[in-house]
Parts: sequence; structure tokens; C-alpha cells
Amino acid sequence: MSNRKRTAALATAAALAGSAVWMAAPAAVAQVVNVNYTCDTPIGVKTAVSPIDIQGVKSGSSYKITMSWQKGVSSSPIELGAGAMNPSATIKLGGADGGTLKVTGPANQAAIPENTPIKINDLSGTYTPKKTGKVTFTAGVLTIKAMGTTTTCTPSNKPGPSLTLDVSAAGGGSGTSGGGSGGSTSGGASGGDLPQTGPEDSAVALGTFGGTVLLAGAAGALWLTRRNQTARARR
Repeated sequence: MSNRKRTAALATAAALAGSAVWMAAPAAVAQVVNVNYTCDTPIGVKTAVSPIDIQGVKSGSSYKITMSWQKGVSSSPIELGAGAMNPSATIKLGGADGGTLKVTGPANQAAIPENTPIKINDLSGTYTPKKTGKVTFTAGVLTIKAMGTTTTCTPSNKPGPSLTLDVSAAGGGSGTSGGGSGGSTSGGASGGDLPQTGPEDSAVALGTFGGTVLLAGAAGALWLTRRNQTARARR
């Protein structure tokens, strides 16, 4: 293969690789994050760790945000009958937006035996972007009301975001950290795309890397071509 054809092939391959990786950058990043809870209960302070998953589904100009616990975070010294426990929680907003989003869910459908970790049902709320940009969603305070008592569980390990969404405000507001809070309802909005898992920043970085490979490959091939032309001229 001639140097000219080799140069063209290298440039084309690098360009295709760079554009493919760039297009793969997701609009949402979700990951399960371990949250260390310190719970102030009627029988004293308890601690527990639960992996937290937060998902977002777009519906019109808003998102249905769902928060899930993969392990129980508290227990009761007595049996809790069906419908006796009512959970709610807050999610911290960060990045382009700020404030908190309240998420709620149904009471327990089945009785919870005494001294058994309480599995929290999925909690949901509706987030309406007030800023344009990347917004993070991080587990906040969990509140459990049961049998006339209230248990408050607060994250103690400064967990990272469980979800990052690239959103657009209805009015086109630019994203600066802080500001208003997301709206809060527990409706059943649906539709849109589920968040894709994986590091978004890495995908963007790889896209940039692909462009760098294109430039470096073309420059190297051009140097080889000129070197060969100079060598032939000296002969």
C-alpha cells in the first residue's frame, strides 16, 4: 500500500472511531451508591448501610424520579401490621440545579415481623428542571413513620450522586449551581428513556481522545510522507 493510501486509511479509521465514541455519550448516568445511614429511632440511635439506586424517566418537560433501597435500614421491636409504616425521603439536587426533591411511596403491604430489617418500598416524585445543564441526584434524609413514632435516617458518609441527568429548563435558563428546588409529587408519570449506566465523563473523554488520535495519526502520516519524498529527491 502506498504512503498516500496508508495516510488516508489511518485518518478515516481514526475519524470513525472518534465520532462513534462521541455519539455514545449518554444523557443520563445512574449508579448504585452505598449510603451509611444513622437512624434516630424511638429505641435509640441505630446504623445501617444500604445500596441506593435512583432512576429518572422523562415525561414531557419533567422527570419521574424513583429512589430504591436494596437493603433494610431499620427495624422495629414489635411487629408492624400491613399499612402501619409510611416512608418518605428527600433527594439532594446538585450541579446545575439545587435544593431538594421529596419522594414518597405506599405504606407496607405486608406485615413486618419484629426485629426484622424494614425494606423500604420504592419512593418517587416529579422533578421539573429550573436550570439547563447536568443535575445530580443524591440520597438525602429518609423518614419512617410507624405506630405513632418517627424514625429519621441521615446519610453519614457523604455519598456521591446516584443519578446525573442532562436537562433543559422550560425557559432555557442556564445552569449555575444552587437556586430553586425541584417540584415534588408522587404521581405515576411515564414514558421517555431510562438512564444509561456508565461514566458519562469517560465517554466524553474518549470522544475527545478519538479526535486527538485523528490529529496525531494524520500528522504522523504526513511527516512520513514528506520524509519519503525528501529521501527520493536526494537520490
